[in-house]
Amino acid sequence: MKQHLVLLPKAQKVLNNFGENIKLARLRRKLSTEQVSERAGISRSTLWQIEKGTPTVAMGAYFQVLFVLGLESDFLKLGADDELGRKLQDAGLLVKERAPKK
Repeated sequence: MKQHLVLLPKAQKVLNNFGENIKLARLRRKLSTEQVSERAGISRSTLWQIEKGTPTVAMGAYFQVLFVLGLESDFLKLGADDELGRKLQDAGLLVKERAPKK
């Protein structure tokens, strides 16, 4: 039974762009789908799904392809610039502390 995952349109657009970026990186390196899929240990159809931004492909498969393309360090950038999280944390830190009881 094939899994079906429905993403919000904005999330799907991000995943589509990610897949397109992976495809462009492969093409810039003049690597065929066969070469990349073989090196990544995935099928050509899985690579095709990755390049389309299919949400049901395992994250590990996406990572393997990034590794083959020499872009594995880009994976570490995901979530690294957590601007909202820092603002929420800073807001909590700005709460005035009570003076110690005498």
